Amino acid sequence: MKKLRKLLAVGLATVCAVGMLAGCGGSKDNNSADSNDVENRTTFTVGFDAEYPPYGFMDESGEYVGFDLDLAAEVCERNGWELVKTPIDWDAKDHELDAGTIDCIWNGFTINGREDDYTWSEAYVDNSQVIITKADAGIAKLTDLAGKTVLVQADSAALASLESDDLKSVYDSLGELTQVKDYNTALMTLESGAADAVALDKVVAKYYIQDKEDVFVILDEELSTEQYGIGFKKGNEALRDAVQKTLKEMVADGTFEKIATEWDQQDVIILSE
Repeated sequence: MKKLRKLLAVGLATVCAVGMLAGCGGSKDNNSADSNDVENRTTFTVGFDAEYPPYGFMDESGEYVGFDLDLAAEVCERNGWELVKTPIDWDAKDHELDAGTIDCIWNGFTINGREDDYTWSEAYVDNSQVIITKADAGIAKLTDLAGKTVLVQADSAALASLESDDLKSVYDSLGELTQVKDYNTALMTLESGAADAVALDKVVAKYYIQDKEDVFVILDEELSTEQYGIGFKKGNEALRDAVQKTLKEMVADGTFEKIATEWDQQDVIILSE
């Protein structure tokens, strides 16, 4: 009977449209031919999920904005690089990185479980995976998800949490676990009543319901905890070190916390000097 209906078509359409708007499919002007040559670098291409507020998303004016993108912009400003914001299909992030289309994955990117897959920056955010549902759904704890339809982003930390041994009983009890392309698709589906719950990052859930606390709730019982970092191609320590050094300078002079506060992320940042 089970489970895992893969990838709603509407999500794919959304991502494709975003990609066309961005015009980001193949610009190679990001020094990717020799990404370790930091001294001669002129651009810095950040791959991000464009449906991941408040870390990276498209605002009402059609601009890509967010906490991570503001951090990246400040890093570029201090290093004399041009920031190239490149929205990506989250399922294709490894391909984009390996192909040199992007220099890093920087968008609420979970380190835990991927420690050996990338060259990582230090963790800068402490986050958790949670369940969001409608306030009147009668779902107050994880065991209440039995028989329910739950949405989750493909290849996400939330999916990994649900598939872990620690949550096997919860996973086995679900009526259906459907993978979608992005959280915007998932949350719109939840709001329409076509799903019972969404498993996602707490920082995204809090942002989404900030003006809808009477409609949605986040379960107190969390799925897992995790840390965010910046993922570079395996072996690209030179670029990682340059970005990391700049971030620590931003922590030391207060700029990092200032940017975090502007996006209401000051309570989850963990990077030190």
